[in-house]
Amino acid sequence: MHKKLFIPGPVEVRPDVLEKMATPMIGHRSKDASALQRRISDKLRQLFYTKEEILLSTTSGSGLMEGAVRSCTAKRAAIFSVGAFGNRWYDMAKSNNVPADLFEVEWGKPTTPELVDEVLSTGKYDLITITHNETSTGLMNPVEEIAEVMKKYPEVVYCLDTVSSMGGTKIEVDKLGVDICITSSQKALGLPPGIAACSMSQKAVERAKQVPNRGLYLDLLSLYEYIQKKDYQYPSTPSLSHMYALDYQLDRILEEGIENRFKRHKEMAEVVRAWAREHFEIFPDERYMSNTLTNIKNTRNIDVADLNKKLGERGFQISNGYGKLKDKTFRIAHMADCTMEDIHDVLKNIDEILGF
Repeated sequence: MHKKLFIPGPVEVRPDVLEKMATPMIGHRSKDASALQRRISDKLRQLFYTKEEILLSTTSGSGLMEGAVRSCTAKRAAIFSVGAFGNRWYDMAKSNNVPADLFEVEWGKPTTPELVDEVLSTGKYDLITITHNETSTGLMNPVEEIAEVMKKYPEVVYCLDTVSSMGGTKIEVDKLGVDICITSSQKALGLPPGIAACSMSQKAVERAKQVPNRGLYLDLLSLYEYIQKKDYQYPSTPSLSHMYALDYQLDRILEEGIENRFKRHKEMAEVVRAWAREHFEIFPDERYMSNTLTNIKNTRNIDVADLNKKLGERGFQISNGYGKLKDKTFRIAHMADCTMEDIHDVLKNIDEILGF
């Protein structure tokens, strides 16, 4: 039995999107491949609210996260973490011999603009990383407020992880002053995993030119310069199958209307939040809740694994808490092409299993 996914990713993918993955291959050095990439970039610029260049990578979002911190840190990186994936960015920096410091807050709390200001006022850092939407905690950071602080530090390259939020909530990259904004396919974009995308500002490009050891496959400057010189082609073979599906899915997203898509995600989130408040508690600070995933505190001490097993028998899957939050919380995702009907359906089945 297929289980309908309400997990942080991969998400449920529409059959017509999956079918696009089976499009016959073309040469990745052909004019058709260039046209495909150019179409994708133009549409992603609309979704990102940016005029900057778009880079694609045949990796998960983690690939571009690693590429960003390695390619654009000339002096020292300040890694701000509100959960597991912020910590992963720090691990990436250290594993690549990139000088970095970790500024982690209590899980469920946000990275505040005051903390960012305090750290950057030392003058030690020329790059920062922020997690916009942390799926381990269900928290969405106040990036609009952080953007005001970043105006004071124009020399600092600003990297933002929107892996689990781009396409599900409004992120105005240029207005926020973000230099590298990263997302990937298997979350709110509604594709299978395997391709990631980022915007890259001219400031980030110029910074990368000052960094000698940027790696090879994940060298963002190399990707950027290659598509400029080679008419939207890449140094190595990209996943054309993902590109076909992404091109198609972006048309669907634009047809739905970007603002309508964000509204749908917010409405689904509000239904799950109301249910969580009625029966349990919401884990993160409620001023900073994610619009694509709700993390619920297991105040009733239910057996989350058993709940998921019984849901699986009915054709659904949710997610246990992540890492140190396993069994202490559980998570219900509401992103991509999930509908309000889907949300009511999964909550109804949880109610029946738990006897609510």
